[in-house]
Amino acid sequence: MHISNYNNTTIMKKKIVIVDDDLGIQDIFKFILEKEGYETTIYSEGKTLFQNKTEEPNVYLLDKQLGGMEDGLEICRHLKRDAATRNTPVVMVSATPGISAMAREAGANDCIEKPFTKNELIAIIEKNIKRA
Repeated sequence: MHISNYNNTTIMKKKIVIVDDDLGIQDIFKFILEKEGYETTIYSEGKTLFQNKTEEPNVYLLDKQLGGMEDGLEICRHLKRDAATRNTPVVMVSATPGISAMAREAGANDCIEKPFTKNELIAIIEKNIKRA
């Protein structure tokens, strides 16, 4: 996490790891979340998460539909099985009908359906950070 020091007050930025293969959506997430003061790390695929080569964020934001052989639900299952990441909130993002039930079954803490507003996204991220 990035630490800033303003007037001798230490502020730790909350970190969000985003997995989405759509470059336009990546840009939207980065713009919205960093403008709200979050630090973001973005991956186009989940390979790095499966290899446990990331520092632990405050929240994982996973798209359900990813190119290749993996999808966000499988990444979520992996994160929730791993002792190092099981307690970190996972928020699934998808336009897939019925995503809420699929996300719960995979162990996700929450989900947000596309299309969503900036305020909805921030509210879900904040709720899950507080829950953790």
